[in-house]
Amino acid sequence: MKNYIKPAEWNIIEEGFDPQHHQVSESVFSLGNGRMGQRANFEEAYSGQSLLGNYVAGVYYPDKTRVGWWKNGYPEYFAKVLNAANWTTIDINLDGEQLDLAKCEVSRFRRELNMKEGYLKRNFHAKTAGGKEVEVEAIRFCSMVDDEAAAIKYTITPINFNGTITLTPAIDGDVVNKDSNYDEKFWDEVSKANQADSGYIIMRTKKTGFEVATGMKFSILQNGITIQPQVEPVSKEKYIASKISIQAQQGQSISIIKYVANLSSQNHKSDELIGQLDKTLSRISTKGFDTMLAEQAAAWAKKWEHNDIIIEGDVSAQQAIRFNIFQLNQTYTGEDDRLNIGPKGFTGEKYGGSTYWDTEAYCVPFYLATADQKVTRNLLLYRYKQLGKAIENATLLGFKNGAALYPMVTMDGTECHNEWEITFEEIHRNGAIAYAIFNYVRYTADETYLVDYGLEVLIAIARFWSQRITWSQDKKQYVMLGVTGPNEYENNINNNWYTNTLATWCLSYALEVAEKVKAADRVKYDALVAEINFDEANETTRFKHIIQKMYYPYDQNQQVFLQQDGYLDKEQILVKDLPAADRPLNQKWSWDRILRSCYIKQADVLQGIYFFEDRFDIETIRRNFDFYEPRTVHESSLSPCVHAILAAKLGDEARAYEFYLRTARLDLDDYNNDTEDGCHITSMAGTWMSVVEGFGGMRVRDGKLSFHPFIPEKWSSFSFHIGFRGAVLNIKVSRDGVQIKNLSDKETSVIVYGKEQIVNANSELLIKKS
Repeated sequence: MKNYIKPAEWNIIEEGFDPQHHQVSESVFSLGNGRMGQRANFEEAYSGQSLLGNYVAGVYYPDKTRVGWWKNGYPEYFAKVLNAANWTTIDINLDGEQLDLAKCEVSRFRRELNMKEGYLKRNFHAKTAGGKEVEVEAIRFCSMVDDEAAAIKYTITPINFNGTITLTPAIDGDVVNKDSNYDEKFWDEVSKANQADSGYIIMRTKKTGFEVATGMKFSILQNGITIQPQVEPVSKEKYIASKISIQAQQGQSISIIKYVANLSSQNHKSDELIGQLDKTLSRISTKGFDTMLAEQAAAWAKKWEHNDIIIEGDVSAQQAIRFNIFQLNQTYTGEDDRLNIGPKGFTGEKYGGSTYWDTEAYCVPFYLATADQKVTRNLLLYRYKQLGKAIENATLLGFKNGAALYPMVTMDGTECHNEWEITFEEIHRNGAIAYAIFNYVRYTADETYLVDYGLEVLIAIARFWSQRITWSQDKKQYVMLGVTGPNEYENNINNNWYTNTLATWCLSYALEVAEKVKAADRVKYDALVAEINFDEANETTRFKHIIQKMYYPYDQNQQVFLQQDGYLDKEQILVKDLPAADRPLNQKWSWDRILRSCYIKQADVLQGIYFFEDRFDIETIRRNFDFYEPRTVHESSLSPCVHAILAAKLGDEARAYEFYLRTARLDLDDYNNDTEDGCHITSMAGTWMSVVEGFGGMRVRDGKLSFHPFIPEKWSSFSFHIGFRGAVLNIKVSRDGVQIKNLSDKETSVIVYGKEQIVNANSELLIKKS
C-alpha cells in the first residue's frame, strides 16, 4: 500500500516527484468527460516508465484472441478500448536541451487534481543537465460543456538564463496499446494537415473502421501578451506538429494555450469530420481558456449539488468519497445509450474498456439515486439493444429457443472474453442484468419499461437458466454444473450457491413480470408472446418446477450456505494466518495453488445475501458473514463495498469502516498494487453504496425510501443527496439524529429507524435517534 497522496477535502495532491509512483499517478490524476478521456501523462517529453493513454468513448478494436488451443464457442477476438491519438504533447526544448523530467533535477513538484472545478494542475522547478532552470505550470481539463473538447495552458519561465525556448505542440497518431496481443498497431492514417496556428489528423481503426479526427488550435503569450511567433509546420506519418521558437528572457513567462477536439465517426459522418472539427476548434478558441475553465467549474458545481457526500471530521474519508464520485462522473454521463462503463473508465487499458456485470451490480444504484432516471434507463437499453447478440452467444454454446446468455465482456453485444472458465462458466452475469431491471423498476416505479423492453429480456434469460440446469437423479433436484461464481479463485465448480440462487430468482421474477405485463397491456403481451414463440403454459410450468426443486448447498453443522459443493473439503486456513509475503495471492501464488485453497477473491455467497437480504434473518446473515469474510482476501476491487454494507447492517461499525476505507482509498493508496494500469471505476460506485446503503442504511421498502443510519466513530456527521420518484432529499446524519431536507416541490414519505415520516415539500425534518 502506498501513502503519498496528501489529505485534502476537494483536491488530490502529490508533492515531490517520485518516478516509482508515476504510473500510479497517471491513473489517479486522469481526466474525462464521458465522451473522451486521458491519463495524466506529462505534456513535455518523459523518457521514464509511463503508460500513455488517450481514449475516445465507443471506439474499439477486435484484437485477435491469443490462446494456446481453441475450444468450440470461443470468441474470435478480445475487444479493447484503443489508445487514440496523443493530443497532450507539447515538446519543450531549452537552447538545444529537451525538457525531460526523467533526466532533470526536479524540485517543488506538485500535481493537483481539483475535483470541485474539474481540472488538473501541475507545477515544478526543473534543472537540466546543462544547468538551465525553469519553472513550469500546466493546467488542463476535458470539458464537461463541450464534451468533444479539451484545453491545456502550459506556462514556462526561464529562471537563470536568456535563450531560445522551442515549443512543439503536436498530435501523435502513431500510438500503441500496451496490451496488444501481437504488438499490432490498430490505427491507419486517413489524412492530416497543419497551418500556422492549427492542425489535425484523422485516423481510422483497422477492421472496425471507426474514424477519429483529432485537431488542435493554439495561441502563444509572452509575459501575458499574445504574440505571433514564427511557426514551422512539422509533418510525418501519423503525426503533425508546429515548431515555435521564442527568444526567452530570464524571469519572463511564455504560455501556450492548446485547444483540442476529438470527433468520432460514431457521432459525425466521416465526410463531415473535418468541417465539424473546424467548427468545434473555432468555437472553443473563441471562448478562450478562461471562459472554458469558468464553464467547467460551473458544470461541476451543478453536478456536485446533487452528487456530493459531505463527511465532517475525517479528511481522508472525505477526500476518498469525492474522488470516487468525481471519477464516476468523468466516466459516464448517460447521454448516449450506445455507451457503458468500463471497469477502468478512461484511466487505463486493462479489461479492454469493455462492459462487464459490474455496471448492473454496482453502478446502477449510484446512477439511480444521483442522476435523472433516463441515465439508468439508458444503461438498461444498452443491454436490451444487444439482446439479439446475447441470443446468438447462447446459440453458439448449444442453447435453443431464444435463450440468451449475455457476454461477460463486450463492446457491441458479442462475447469477447478469452478465458474459458469465465467465458463459458461465469454465467451469473445474466442474473445481474435481470437484477438491474428489478432494481430500476423498484426504485423508479417505471413499469412501462417492463412492458416495452424488460419482459423480453427476462424471458430470454429465464430460458437460458431453464436449459442450463441438470436434473440429478441422485438428489432428485436440479443442479448447476461447471460454473464459476463471482469468486474467480474457484473454477469449474458444481452448485455455486450464489449462481443457483440467482437462477431461480430470475425465473421467479420473469413469471412475476409476465403477469404484470399481461395485466397492464394484454395487446403488447400477446404480441411479444407471438414474436418470441413463448409457449406460456409449458415454459412457465418448467420454470416453476425448477424453482421448487433447485438444490442449494448448505452445511448443517455451521448453518451456512456453502459456496459450492465440496468447499469444506479444502484446508480451512484463515486469511489472518497467511504470511504477509504471500499477498496478493494472484501475484505470488500459482493458479493451481489458488484453486486448491479456501481463499475467496470477492463476495460470493455474501453477494447473494446483499442482493436478497430481505429473505434472511439477521442471525443467518451474521453466521454467513462471520464464516466467509475471514476467508476472503478482497483481491477484487468489487469485494470490500459489499462487506462494508453487510457489516453496517450487522452493527459491526469497526469492520464497516475498515471496509469503507479499503474500497474508498483502493486507488488513492494503491491497496492491491495494481492502480498503475488504471483506476477501478466500477467499484467506485460501490464506495458510494458503502456510505449510502452502509452507514446510511438506505433501502427501498414497499415503494418508500428507508434509512437506518449510524455514524462511524471518527465522523461527526455525514450527508448525501438522494433523488427518488420526483423528490430530492438531503439526508444528514449526526450525533443528534437524522435531518431530512426535502429540496423539491413533492411531498414524500420515508421510513427512519423503522418509523414512517412525512417530509413536506421544501421543508425539513429532524428525527432524533431513540
